[in-house]
Amino acid sequence: MLPCRLPESPESQCRSRILDLVFIIDSSRSIRPSDFEKVKTFLALMVDTLAVGPDATRVAVVNYASTVKIEFLLKDHFNKPDMKKAISRIEPLAAGTMTGLAIKTAVNEAFTEQSGARPPSGDIAKVAIIVTDGRPQDHVGDISAAARAEGIEIYAIGVDRADMASLKQMASLPLEDHVFYVETYGVIEKLTSTFQETLCGLDPCSTGNDCEHTCVNSNASFYCKCRSGYILNADQKTCWLKQVKVEMVVDPCKCEARRAFQKQAQAAMQQLTAELADVAGRIERLEEALGRV
Repeated sequence: MLPCRLPESPESQCRSRILDLVFIIDSSRSIRPSDFEKVKTFLALMVDTLAVGPDATRVAVVNYASTVKIEFLLKDHFNKPDMKKAISRIEPLAAGTMTGLAIKTAVNEAFTEQSGARPPSGDIAKVAIIVTDGRPQDHVGDISAAARAEGIEIYAIGVDRADMASLKQMASLPLEDHVFYVETYGVIEKLTSTFQETLCGLDPCSTGNDCEHTCVNSNASFYCKCRSGYILNADQKTCWLKQVKVEMVVDPCKCEARRAFQKQAQAAMQQLTAELADVAGRIERLEEALGRV
């Protein structure tokens, strides 16, 4: 993924992508307490650059050494103050460097829907950022490959004596966009602006759209939406006023026609009856006249 560049204008077209983001941080014995505090400061600064929320970016932290501890899950904190407070309470584990185990734990426990990750159908990017200063004491190649096969994009940050070969085994391609190195923890904060650009996404609505009413961003794309009372046309861009269709229903059961027919039939019957009575009277009179002859 090529990073986009933040323009100097306050109305930046580069905004934080919606992510399920898991930080995997090394707290082995090689990291001094003061340096570990700098890692926590880096995490807090990273949180400040993100659009955090239940419908925006969700963040989890996995802490590891010889053992792995999930500090908080993607479903635990949906606002920056609570998230940064949870980061401030993280303590180093001070043991070995089981990076492979940490990645495997993140995949199996932190990136699951039960832990707050969005389903694949939601098209939300899954990103892991690993921070380490040493050489893994377990295998990371196959485990990292399996994580990437699950759709997890991996960034690897090496500090001081970090093993560059291991960082490259863990990271996604292209490596030049996913592997970072700093000489000391004292300068790790400088990576904040780099990641702000790397994790950004172009705002499709701000780069031009043909929506008549409202443009809605949807990750790397957008869709048009109409104001209340309007309906989106087939072109998916323009809107037309919703009209209530009123149909005049005239005698759907044909009752009026039936009554008219009945009236006509009754009149015809009455006329026919009268005519038959007249004929009967004439026949009776004719018979009387013949009887007198």
